[in-house]
Amino acid sequence: MSDRLGFGAVEDRTMPAVVYGLYFLAFATGVTALIGLVIAYSARGSAGARTQTHYDFLIRTFWMGIGWAILGGCLLLFGIPLSIILVGIPLVLVGGLILSLLGVWFAIRLIVGVVYLARDEPYPRPHTWLA
Repeated sequence: MSDRLGFGAVEDRTMPAVVYGLYFLAFATGVTALIGLVIAYSARGSAGARTQTHYDFLIRTFWMGIGWAILGGCLLLFGIPLSIILVGIPLVLVGGLILSLLGVWFAIRLIVGVVYLARDEPYPRPHTWLA
């Protein structure tokens, strides 16, 4: 079945693994995800069909994560000063919840992606919101 879909050839999994690793390091540094994004964009064009699904998945994960991080960060940014007069407390709570759930979502997506990569399988749904 995999040959019929164009995934039969052996492909190098090193660079997608490096990008996954850089994304995982972003939990500690925050900056390595940008390096991983650049690598994913540059390697996607020359990748085989199987690894291209991983690059698409990683690129989409980055941009969705940035969008939610901006939303959660803005809520915190505006909510913290407003919490002095108690109006901003819901903003702080929602912003903190968004950022917390974002971290869990990001980790789950990366773990699922690494599992598919370790099995030498394409990522089945690279354009979905969930893992």
